[in-house]
Amino acid sequence: MNDPDTDLRARLVAAGVELVSTEGVHALGLREIARRAGVSHGAPRRHFPTHRELLSAVARQGFGRLTDAMAGTDALAAATGADPRDRLVALARAYLGYAAANPGMFELMFRHDLLEGSGTELRHTTLPMFRTVARLVGEVRQDQAEPAPAAAALWANLHGLAQLRTWGSLRLVTGGDDLEPLLRATLDAHLGAPADDHRPALRP
Repeated sequence: MNDPDTDLRARLVAAGVELVSTEGVHALGLREIARRAGVSHGAPRRHFPTHRELLSAVARQGFGRLTDAMAGTDALAAATGADPRDRLVALARAYLGYAAANPGMFELMFRHDLLEGSGTELRHTTLPMFRTVARLVGEVRQDQAEPAPAAAALWANLHGLAQLRTWGSLRLVTGGDDLEPLLRATLDAHLGAPADDHRPALRP
């Protein structure tokens, strides 16, 4: 038998996930989430004392899906014998792919102005995947005693690419939405060019 309270909480979060996916962060008003869930506008207070706590629960779904997508991608790459650099390429593509497919959720996940005070623990959900990235960076950059700064810089660069593409800014300077050349340049900047690199030089 379903617990009515658990069911209500799940319905509210699901309504928020649907809203942010179809209409964006601006649509995540408390009344609209309650309406989508089919409950009174006061019902969410039973589980979420503040609007931010409900938004954090919605964002947690996004972090979970991103983590699962990247973990699945890495597991597949590892199973096929990919080296650490290729696994990082796969993880980077998964990150950029998630951002492109889920722009509203991706924005919410990193809108700390909306989540402040309720999202500190939420942000810790990114640590396991970051540790994976840092470990792989360390395997590629064996000249560095501590890979975390390079891994953090790589993440920041990838996040910037994802955000600038969402805003349409990259299209202005590159003429398109193909991130592969930019992804390659990003990885080369943080990891160094592959030793057996025979690829043509990037166009300016």
